[in-house]
Amino acid sequence: MKDAQVSDSAKKEKTFSLLNLSVLLPKNPLALLSIFKSLKHRNFALYFGGMLVTLIGAWIQQVAMGWLVYNMTNSVFLLSLSVFLSQIPTLFVTPFAGVVTDRFDRRKIIMYTQGAMMLQSLILGVLTISGLMSVNLIMILCFLLGVTLSFDAPARQSFYSKLVPPEDLSNAIALNSTAINATRFIGPAIGGVMIAHWGEGVCFLVNCATYLSILFSLRFIKTEPSPPQPRHSAFFDIAEGFSYAAHSVPIRAIIIILAVFSFFGIPFPMLMPAFAKGVLHGGSEVLGNLMSFVGIGAVTAALYLAARKRVLGLGRVVVVSSSLFGAGLIAVSFARVPWHAYVMCIPIGFGMIATAASCNTMLQSLVDENKRGRIMSIFTMSFFGIPPLGSIAQGYIANFISLQTMTAISGVICIISALVFEHYRPVIRTHARAIYAQKGLIIPEIASALQATNRKGG
Repeated sequence: MKDAQVSDSAKKEKTFSLLNLSVLLPKNPLALLSIFKSLKHRNFALYFGGMLVTLIGAWIQQVAMGWLVYNMTNSVFLLSLSVFLSQIPTLFVTPFAGVVTDRFDRRKIIMYTQGAMMLQSLILGVLTISGLMSVNLIMILCFLLGVTLSFDAPARQSFYSKLVPPEDLSNAIALNSTAINATRFIGPAIGGVMIAHWGEGVCFLVNCATYLSILFSLRFIKTEPSPPQPRHSAFFDIAEGFSYAAHSVPIRAIIIILAVFSFFGIPFPMLMPAFAKGVLHGGSEVLGNLMSFVGIGAVTAALYLAARKRVLGLGRVVVVSSSLFGAGLIAVSFARVPWHAYVMCIPIGFGMIATAASCNTMLQSLVDENKRGRIMSIFTMSFFGIPPLGSIAQGYIANFISLQTMTAISGVICIISALVFEHYRPVIRTHARAIYAQKGLIIPEIASALQATNRKGG
């Protein structure tokens, strides 16, 4: 009976195609009842509640920052430059941050970084309200925020394994994505209204106040200390992390597709202020609505992933969701009225988060605990460090071709990258299942049988 089930599973994977959207439908509707199972753990419940409030403020600030820069400069390039400066430090600082994350208490690292971001929001608010804000000051503050995020992101990504047991890790990651994207739906809409009535400075001060929530939660979280690791130089540890990623077939493949996806696809949400004002001829409310509709698709994706019980099959989800994201970019490039763009933002949001969260979950399931911080720093580099390069490139190219054309080209490239990943997915799957079996995430006998079936099938 077990062999028959294995054979059926292998046959289904053989017939998979990009058009098989059924991979995105839950096979057991009752799985939806287990979406919030990670909240039964006290530490994660505290973290989740605190982060939920803080994220709303973060989205309010993001929409306010984009609108402030574009209103002051009326330049797509300078808008993309502000995004570039806020995220480019992750390419250079994050490798060292990964080493710090593996060596020190992740809870304390997050407390320090969240406190630093709180101070940055306070400075932004005071300077904006007082009329002392300038483009140069914005660029400096964006860069300092990027340095802080370089330490914050890998620490937070690695912190989940301290908050929940291994069997609930994927659910915790998906729930965190749900929080990020549920607040993506709420925060920008609030921010758009606040900008129209009170201005950007008030948005920055509101974000500053929301950081108290996560700092309060972290104060009461208790985690077990990590076992001491052999101490080498920071450069040795960084090299070891990159070597580990490069020699692991599934980790290497996941990082590559995520990097391509991040360079060509993720810049679109960053350039939304230019799209809202320059293409759709709307105001801050249109920008807030665009981001909110991205949030609708993103929340749907995060809830879907939270309902999944196993890591198996996430490779197929990456293929379909990145293709859906690319198709959404192509469709939105033809939008000339807001309602059309709103509708197209739903598959964009779904594809963006389903791809990123699936890659995150697979990496967290594959990596050894003593290298988790460094591998998640590479994930952070790919997902947060690559987009500003794409943003600055697309912002520059938009001076010669339209932003709509650039968006359509990016969508086509995302679909092509999904096709390439699908071509190599059988090899990636074979290596990944061996690791899952070793970690006890799947029964070793089933993994061996699946791999044997794949080899016989060519």
